[in-house]
Amino acid sequence: MTKEEFLIHLEEDEEYSPGWQAIDDAFEKLYPGQIPDHFGTIMTARAIMGGDQYLDGCSIYSSPKGYKHLVTYGMTVLYGDEDAFGGEWNGWGYEMTLKLKEKDTESCMWAVDMMSNLARYTYTTERFFEPNQYVKGNGTPLHTGTDSLITALLLVNDTEAEPQMSVYGKTEFIQLVGITESELQAIIADYNNIPRLIACMEADGNADLVTDMRRSKSYF
Repeated sequence: MTKEEFLIHLEEDEEYSPGWQAIDDAFEKLYPGQIPDHFGTIMTARAIMGGDQYLDGCSIYSSPKGYKHLVTYGMTVLYGDEDAFGGEWNGWGYEMTLKLKEKDTESCMWAVDMMSNLARYTYTTERFFEPNQYVKGNGTPLHTGTDSLITALLLVNDTEAEPQMSVYGKTEFIQLVGITESELQAIIADYNNIPRLIACMEADGNADLVTDMRRSKSYF
């Protein structure tokens, strides 16, 4: 699409949202015909309106493999934006995902808040995330108020959602994987423990790197 065609499209369709569509396209391939549970951020709370929320929302899909698959909307340019046309990367270049071993959406809502906090961190500090990084917590469960051993995050390319191209550039999907404090410390001590940890999870039957907040063991 040329920029001239893009501008015409933009003028003719007030709801033109190529960035949003790119995300939907990636997940339609994974979950054909499924309508996810979607949670939009209240407009007045969004940063563009003077609030402190940097995500427009989050969708939660039900995987036939038995887990919930969350994806954010807002790390990339979603709507009609002439200035964003023709970029190599769309916005920050990624949306965040998370796979939770949960049966219902309500049990995932704490994670929606967590991803919102991570988005706020990136937008306010201009420090973005990449695969093979980790996010330290404060040593307590990521899900506040529980006794979960999962206290930190490992970042990987989503094992299923494929990168997408739009008129704004490339969108990748960075999956957040919950890890224990001892696993985090092993990674801090030796960066090579990242692929080792992933290999341990895969060998244990977790090829999609699903986060189980009830996991009772550490691999390191």
